[in-house]
Amino acid sequence: MPHFRLETNVPVEKIPKDFAAKICAVLASSLGKPVSFCVATVVGGVNISFGGSDAPAAQATLMSIGGLGPAENKKHSKALCEIVEKTLGVPSDRIYIHFLNAATSEVGYRNSTFQEILG
Repeated sequence: MPHFRLETNVPVEKIPKDFAAKICAVLASSLGKPVSFCVATVVGGVNISFGGSDAPAAQATLMSIGGLGPAENKKHSKALCEIVEKTLGVPSDRIYIHFLNAATSEVGYRNSTFQEILG
């Protein structure tokens, strides 16, 4: 159920094909959720200006049912920024992450929502 969407101005051809899968592994570890429920979307080649500069930058959203909060988000930010910086060369001071703690009724799955599935 966690979904990390990353948009970056790094060209698509410079993003490793397995990068989304690597992000899923980081998400699972950081959130303590099964990797089988994690989703990562990486969109490269986006027209981004960060601080008026077109140097490598990224913006992201992490949506999860639980596992987010003031202390937790610091841990997630560190883990996610590290893999983006290491793999794509985007410095952590040019990455914004928006954290969304979704209610079970706000996430659909298997023709229903997690509110119904989880009870």
